[in-house]
Amino acid sequence: MILIAGGAGYIGSHVNKMISRKGYDTVVLDNLVYGHKEFVKWGKFYKCDLCDVKEMEKIFKSNKIEAVMHFSAYTYVGESVADPSKYYKNNVSNTLNLLDVMVKYGVKKFIFSSTCATYGFPIEIPITESHPQNPINPYGKTKLMIEKILEDYDKAYGLKYINLRYFNASGADPDLEIGEWHNPETHLIPLALYNALGLTPKITVFGTDYDTEDGTCVRDYIHVNDLAKAHILALEYLNQKNKSDSFNLGNGRGFSVKKIIDTVEKVSGLKLNVEYGKRREGDPAILVGSSKKAIKVLGWKPEFYKIEDIVETAYLWHKKNKDKILEDLWKRKI
Repeated sequence: MILIAGGAGYIGSHVNKMISRKGYDTVVLDNLVYGHKEFVKWGKFYKCDLCDVKEMEKIFKSNKIEAVMHFSAYTYVGESVADPSKYYKNNVSNTLNLLDVMVKYGVKKFIFSSTCATYGFPIEIPITESHPQNPINPYGKTKLMIEKILEDYDKAYGLKYINLRYFNASGADPDLEIGEWHNPETHLIPLALYNALGLTPKITVFGTDYDTEDGTCVRDYIHVNDLAKAHILALEYLNQKNKSDSFNLGNGRGFSVKKIIDTVEKVSGLKLNVEYGKRREGDPAILVGSSKKAIKVLGWKPEFYKIEDIVETAYLWHKKNKDKILEDLWKRKI
């Protein structure tokens, strides 16, 4: 049985669906602060916060947990700068709670949802796993802290782990059962879709004077289902090799902000109202990762290479759930 912490969220729910379809039994833990109960369509569900050690111990006692996948971090970079305490408590302290419960109950396989934010400003493109890790915000620092803690837990307790460092997770379940629905939303593709679908009055592009082909930032977008596949392969790798490691997960190709906007307009057939603003502090011009190691070692084969295909899955899901998303936006008065 696989425990998925944060399995009601965006990536966790897609992993839960795919791994359940593969025949694994799952247990989903989520406090539903950002997750959606309706996304938990597979496995057992427990509403549980990782700060509640006693409740976690009950779950471990009553379920035969073989491995843990962890998606329960807070992920808003700007918020982490404004309120670092919230991030260190949840992303570090609460993860330690989970790891300690694992050690207590003899669960020694851990798949960690890490991030390319651990690298900080790139000194080379594409970014490989050997790139120096110098995060520039508390969010990235909390993820790197857990990576370092995992090294020590491996040496001391024999807990084996895989760090999966994502670039820009994107797209939606092609079956349209689940998708990307954050509250608040900060990712470019869904924000562009909100505007295309008339849910928001405009979309702002931050900076047009970067040293890129069209002056806007370039990012690496990887489909959420390809991320889910990598998690399953990482689990199989731990089962077979019992060896800790770290892998980048990206498309290996970069797409500019303008390219994403053009693609949303092309896929949807709708026009966006684009406003151009100043650069945001801390945004590097280009972030593109190398996933050669994951492809070679894990046998990972991403399916969604074309940005049009990634955007299309997101568009279809957002179109289907337009009314639900609009209601959520009104609640937040956006």
